[in-house]
Amino acid sequence: MTDKEFGELARALRKRMTPEERMLWKRLARNQLGVAFRRQEPMRPYIADFVCFEKRLIIELDGSQHAGSEHDKARDAYFEERGYKTLRFWNWEVRNNIEGVLEVIRRAFEES
Repeated sequence: MTDKEFGELARALRKRMTPEERMLWKRLARNQLGVAFRRQEPMRPYIADFVCFEKRLIIELDGSQHAGSEHDKARDAYFEERGYKTLRFWNWEVRNNIEGVLEVIRRAFEES
């Protein structure tokens, strides 16, 4: 896949975010937590759901299809090797406990 195609894929993912991604993005956008996040950010060979470059933090939202995913483990290891911490949340956590999710993210800022 060319860089142009990869960028187009990321743009398409931004346009069709899941309801949970939209819900979290409303709370991450415009530096509401004191740092800038980008959504559906190309980070070859992956596209991160949300990334804060300043804190080297990636946030991934997962549905049930991700349970026990070896692909996700490899992806997390790839980002860790590059100095990023990955936080994973289930979609139901965002739907039912957005404040708790945001608190975990804030604590991760303090650890970085």
